[in-house]
Amino acid sequence: MPSTFGVVDLFAGPGGLGEGFASLVNDGHVPFRIGISVEKEAAAHRTLTLRAFLRGYRARHGSLPDQFVNFHAGLTVEPDWSVVDSEAWQHAVAEAHALELGNEAAATVIDSAIARLKRKYDDTILIGGPPCQAYSLAGRSRIKAKSGYIPEKDVRHYLFREYIRVLDRLRPAAFVMENVKGMLSSTVESRLVFEMLMDDLSSLGKGRGHQYELRALRVKNGRAKLQEVVQPSDFVVRAEIFGVPQRRHRVIIVGIRSDLADRAVNAEVAISQKLRTVNDAIGTMPTLRSGISRGLDDPITWERVVAEAARKLIATSKGDNALQKAFLTVSQQLPNGPPTLRGGSKLPKGYGASQDEFLRWLECKELRAIAQHETRGHMVSDLGRYLFASVFGTVKGYSPKAADFPLILSPDHRNWCSGIFNDRFRVQLAGEASTTITSHISKDGHYFIHPDPMQCRSLTVREAARLQTFPDDYLFLGNRTQQYVQVGNAVPPFLARQIAALIYKTLTNEDAEV
Repeated sequence: MPSTFGVVDLFAGPGGLGEGFASLVNDGHVPFRIGISVEKEAAAHRTLTLRAFLRGYRARHGSLPDQFVNFHAGLTVEPDWSVVDSEAWQHAVAEAHALELGNEAAATVIDSAIARLKRKYDDTILIGGPPCQAYSLAGRSRIKAKSGYIPEKDVRHYLFREYIRVLDRLRPAAFVMENVKGMLSSTVESRLVFEMLMDDLSSLGKGRGHQYELRALRVKNGRAKLQEVVQPSDFVVRAEIFGVPQRRHRVIIVGIRSDLADRAVNAEVAISQKLRTVNDAIGTMPTLRSGISRGLDDPITWERVVAEAARKLIATSKGDNALQKAFLTVSQQLPNGPPTLRGGSKLPKGYGASQDEFLRWLECKELRAIAQHETRGHMVSDLGRYLFASVFGTVKGYSPKAADFPLILSPDHRNWCSGIFNDRFRVQLAGEASTTITSHISKDGHYFIHPDPMQCRSLTVREAARLQTFPDDYLFLGNRTQQYVQVGNAVPPFLARQIAALIYKTLTNEDAEV
């Protein structure tokens, strides 16, 4: 009988890492079953619970509930899921917990779940990662500006120790810990946080049971395996190598319990080799116009504003024929049918019928619409910058720096030319993987400009979710800002599923469907 592993998912966010593990299939068998997932943010917890419900409903009925399909399409308000399927809902509520890790109440709930999982499953897996704001380079830069900030008193530096406490209590067959690259260089109490983590992991189990051998993901000739670690940078995983349309580089530590570690020597799995681009992920999405955040916002006003910006840019780019021609093309095309809608839910032609591995992962035949594909409003002055950036990226093949922008688009900020804001406006290039989708996308969208000049906008929640490889039936609850934050903080599920396949292969010597 195939092995089944109970999964504990800590710091789960909206569930990207858990989705990768839970979606893996081995000859019709689902080897990883999430026993408990923990997330403190209310909106992310709602998303996590809904996904757990849908997972349970599908397992019982073989399809999505009509009530969800209608809600997803915006045809109805959110139903009472407990009425749709009380058993699936009760299971989801028992699985997804809104808890703040590190306190006694959370520890009690988790320890109780651990006891149940040990009785129910052949073995267990621990996944997750502590919040990254205290480790990320951008986060540390913002923190330095806070008056009176004392690193030693920032509990986020020590939340990995709660992960280790659970690891010690659970003693799973394997664990996966994910975090930002900045974790390798972050310091507290004059020590590298990463060194503190390694010390804790190394001492785990000494003298009282099995320890854990740490492994890093290595890819060679289209196959992934777990290798022994030579230096900390070995733990850095480049998501684009695994077919994720995003240059997301994260620290991923895999631990194999010492009684099982020998199985990692020859275990390897084929990965998704094709390098995916922004266009692969969002190129078929309905075209939309941006909004205007102040003043009149309608298609005619929007067209006039963008056309005026294009005319000014034609005049300022006389020394660059390629740029000037591109701005002229935009100016000429606008009267012939620019996008008029700020939201689009129509399914692309051929949706759900693709033979492409990546689109099969994203698309869901049961859906009636694309969800959460609505644009934000932008200041009129920013529309000109968005237009310039998208045209520049199309023509030059790279995103413009501050010095590349013409003076007429310079923000009224004394540091604009200092280098501090060099990448303040960044276009995502259609023919390449995107830059890292982060929670900052919830702020203003300047780092996430759509590559199509005719749309002149930042990415929608659904576009960001696709670049993060969330399937289209993955619905993010909460307001739009909360949705963006959930997407930006997540682990790409498409990457997580390939990691899950490798761990399954390591522990069982069986191949699973990736």
